[in-house]
Amino acid sequence: MSGVPSRADVVIVGGGVAGCSVAYHLTKIGITDVVLCERRQLTSGTTWHAAGLVTQLRATRRMTELAKYTGELFGSLEAETGQATGFKRNGSLRVANTSARYEELARGASMGRNFGLPVEPVTPGEIKERWSPISTEGIVGGFWFPHDGQVNPADVTQAYAKGARMRGAKVLEHTGVTRILVENGKAAGVMTEKGPIRAETVVICGGMWSRDLAAEVGVTIPLHAAEHFYCVTEAIPGLPKDLPVLFLGDEWTYYKEDAGKLLVGFFEPNAKPWGQKGIPDDFAFGTLPEDIDHIAPHLEAATRRVPVLERTGIQLFFNGPESFTPDDRYLLGETPEVPGLFCATGFNSVGILSSGGVGKALADWVRDRRPPVELMDVDIRRTQSFMGNRKYLEDRTTETLGALFDMHWPGKQFETARGIRRSPFHDRLVGMGAWMTEAAGWERPGFFGRPGTTPDVGYSYGRATWFASVGEECRNTAENVTLFDHSCFIKYLVAGPDACAALNHVCAGQIDVAVGRVVYTQWLNHQAGIEADVTVTRLSETEFMVVTIAVSQRRDMAWLQRHLPEGARVFVHDITSALPMLALMGPKSRELLQRLSPDDFSDAGFPFGTSREIDLGYARVRASRLTYVGELGWELYMPTEFAGHVMDRLIDAGEEFGLGMGGFFAINALRMEKGYRHWGHDIGEEDTPLQAGLGFAVDFGKVEFIGRDALLAERARGTPDRRLVQVKVDAEGIPPHLYHNEPLLRGGEIVGSITTGAYGHRIGASLGMGYVSCPGGVTPDWLESDWEVEIAWQRYPVRLQLRPWYDPKGERLKG
Repeated sequence: MSGVPSRADVVIVGGGVAGCSVAYHLTKIGITDVVLCERRQLTSGTTWHAAGLVTQLRATRRMTELAKYTGELFGSLEAETGQATGFKRNGSLRVANTSARYEELARGASMGRNFGLPVEPVTPGEIKERWSPISTEGIVGGFWFPHDGQVNPADVTQAYAKGARMRGAKVLEHTGVTRILVENGKAAGVMTEKGPIRAETVVICGGMWSRDLAAEVGVTIPLHAAEHFYCVTEAIPGLPKDLPVLFLGDEWTYYKEDAGKLLVGFFEPNAKPWGQKGIPDDFAFGTLPEDIDHIAPHLEAATRRVPVLERTGIQLFFNGPESFTPDDRYLLGETPEVPGLFCATGFNSVGILSSGGVGKALADWVRDRRPPVELMDVDIRRTQSFMGNRKYLEDRTTETLGALFDMHWPGKQFETARGIRRSPFHDRLVGMGAWMTEAAGWERPGFFGRPGTTPDVGYSYGRATWFASVGEECRNTAENVTLFDHSCFIKYLVAGPDACAALNHVCAGQIDVAVGRVVYTQWLNHQAGIEADVTVTRLSETEFMVVTIAVSQRRDMAWLQRHLPEGARVFVHDITSALPMLALMGPKSRELLQRLSPDDFSDAGFPFGTSREIDLGYARVRASRLTYVGELGWELYMPTEFAGHVMDRLIDAGEEFGLGMGGFFAINALRMEKGYRHWGHDIGEEDTPLQAGLGFAVDFGKVEFIGRDALLAERARGTPDRRLVQVKVDAEGIPPHLYHNEPLLRGGEIVGSITTGAYGHRIGASLGMGYVSCPGGVTPDWLESDWEVEIAWQRYPVRLQLRPWYDPKGERLKG
């Protein structure tokens, strides 16, 4: 006897809080043939030493909802299973030492109102009333979250496991998984120390072991362990047992009451990566060497903030590993490389508070083979293949631990592990004053300062230091012509006898167009939600080029390959590295191109939505007449070896026409004025083209495409009761900036929220986009009302409309 079952519906690898929650939630929805394999004992990896904080407000709506569900579940889990969890709802305080931090907290608190999250502002005096040991010197204020609390991590994990066992799951301790089994490209089970278990679904919940286990079968799960420090004091006489959890982001510390003692934890900058050569197989309930010198400055600051610490001994100085990901968001869902192989791992110290929502979401995902709600923030498909590089992960981890408590400024960029993916224009752009931002590892200009300099950057929730530079780039785009580096956009070549039919199955728009036409279209799921927002260019009868955004490189490739009709004679190849792209935008773009090329760029000779090869200098370049900024313009694609030559010619000839350089901050501002949607923010898996105002991009006359039935049913119901709208702030003076998730109120009632925002320099206004809902349908007449937006706990008048604020008739696209 091997000691393990030969088959199961689902095998879970890892017996920490995530794995046990997934098992618990799978059995709750009727999937009971579940086997959980734990190499040692439950919680023995990192769960056992977690602080057990249970907070609900996260960075986005869906993350908040998952955390909120976790807190609610902890309130009933003990009664359901009979296993104590140590859960107590003692609330939390988030405290600010600066006005900037207070604004950040206030913006988050306003976002929480969208979801009915109880929260209220507190003064320094009120903070002292709720948390008596604190010194309020230097504190500006904070926010009180009464439904937050704390839990015993080991106990709650045992409760999940017990609940799963009660409904038929098998939890096998001392059963290490040595390899994931993959057959015909799909998950087929696991090999354990005691023999194989066959299963069509495998879920990796292996914490800091997940990366190497997945890598053996060619799957990228980018995470790295870091040393995480906290200390526990000796007993403090008179310490209130109901003391709330306290967060002081400006001091990199958190505090919680722990059986009459204080636990003081740290999320310090310049963290210490651990396990660079892999995690030992026998590491269980393990600790790491003390490094008091590393944490001493923050511990000293803690004694000033909580004076009782100066006269209280430290009973335990703890150092243990936690897993961190390159963007500080955990990794969830079906891997893009191997169908049937899922993961829930890399929790960045929020595993306990995320566990319930993660388990519920992943269980539904396993059952339905699709996310139950929009989860793109944590979807494993957002990651890139290069992120499995160990040195990259090690260097980035020095920053990600502290980034959890750092300011989360708009436009904030990681500073470590940079310079990875560079376009052929990179060095030239830096010499011209570009301040580089990063997306999916790509270095791309955020804005331009003076040539030959590196711009000084000061972040802000208002007007950041780049505000004026971005304004100049936007105005130059409207008045002259601007060059943007778009090389980071992803390009797929789709070719073969069945390429047209296959793409027509995947795309909502009509792809069977004349050679040389560009189609703007969406890829929909069966619920008509938008999985991708792309352009498709017909290169020949059997060849097409699909262009999508940088962060969707692996996601969109996986979606396309998995939804090609079975047996279709079609080949898909990623040609991004071979085909850099420049975007030439502005009313003088036509004149500039005419100076460099003999081709006809007139409206009649080169209509909007046309793509063809042209002469440019000595090169042959594919020019596509499109825009994402609302001005006349062309996208220029060229083989990599011609890139330098093409750019030289454009810049040399452009001086006469006022050619300027532009970055992605300007692109965001320009697209906001035109109401151009951005996938992942304004549109996504739960938004339909009709809700998003993209019905024009759908060919309802096509006999078949994914999502057609759901979209037709929605159209038959009439005007959508949820629609994307354009928002303008009407506040006097310098208007506050919109970013995301600010509540939209009609007549004082919250009926929607902002998806993205930016200052529109061409029209001089703070703008945003967002969804609003009305049971009778969102109509222009309904939008004619008194509207407000809540920003950082204050309300401002706004106007809403369906049409863009800038050039609503599109006349400027003609030049």
